[in-house]
This record gives sequence, C-alpha cells and structure tokens, in this order.
Amino acid sequence: MSKNRIKRYIKSLRSFRLWHRYLGLSLALLLLISSITGVMLAWKKKFDIIQPSTQKGESKELQDWKPIHELADIASTHFYKTHPTQTDNPIARLDVRPSKGIVKVFYENEYWEVQVDGSSGKVLSVAQRNSDWIESIHDGSIISDLFKLISMNLLGFGLVLLLSSGVWLWYGPGLIRKWKKRKS
Repeated sequence: MSKNRIKRYIKSLRSFRLWHRYLGLSLALLLLISSITGVMLAWKKKFDIIQPSTQKGESKELQDWKPIHELADIASTHFYKTHPTQTDNPIARLDVRPSKGIVKVFYENEYWEVQVDGSSGKVLSVAQRNSDWIESIHDGSIISDLFKLISMNLLGFGLVLLLSSGVWLWYGPGLIRKWKKRKS
C-alpha cells in the first residue's frame, strides 16, 4: 500500500475520532435518559411502585362476565368516589384480560388504572401506573410527539454512526500498523 494511501487512512482515523467524540457528547444526555428509564421499564413488572401487579378475577370464561360498559361504569363510580378530585378524568382505554379474568380501566390524566373482576364486577385494584410516565420520558413523548419522532431518530441514527466509527477507530490502527510492517 502506498504512503499516500496510508496517510489518508491515518487522517480519516483522526477525523473519525473527532466527530465520534462530539457525536457521543451530543447524544450523551438522550442516551443517559433512555438508558435509565429503559432499565426501570425492564423491571416494571417486578415492582408494584412502577406498575401495579395484575390481579386475577374469578372467571376466565367471557360468557360469565358482565358487559364491558357495566364494568367500565363500576370502575369509574368506584374511582370517582375514592378520588373526588379526579371526576373530570375520563376513561382513555380498556385493557380486557380474559386470561386473568379482569378488565383494566385506564384514565387519561395522571396515569390512573382500576382493575375490575370481569364476572363479579368487584374492584380489585386502584393505583397509579408510574410505568406510563416513565415510558413517556423514555421515548420523549412527554414533551411532544414531534420531539419523540426527532429525538428517537437522532438517537437511533447517532448510535449507528457511533457504532460504525467506533469499529473503525478500533480496527483501523491495527490495519495501518499491519500495512506499515508490510511496507518496511
């Protein structure tokens, strides 16, 4: 290999090192936040403070269950009675779990959930789902959907670039030494 070509590779290593460093520093905060919240989300089912454990209902057979609208009404009546400051907090979605015999009723504000037995209509649990706000920090949607889109793309592409430049920074010097040895 020619001396000019080796010099070009050495120059590319130096420039890679420089932009690898600045790209890493630029992404460091996003990486830190995403990593910490990702670890918390990985453990969410193990700690009730992060996400309430899923209760079990009396029957897994859907024909034994009360109608969904009735279960939602039972959950809301109980929730608004026990949390009167939340009366303007509408239902966001229902999570029907036939395998557990329950329906989880999620509310739009402050990450509340009520778990109701599908057959008896008994309220089994009322708790906040901290995992939901942790997830919104994790993916950036706590700021806005546009921020989520931009930050997650920057993080993804940035990590690919850091990986690529890191491989070259690890592999390149050995390759150049090998070429120089061959040359001499």
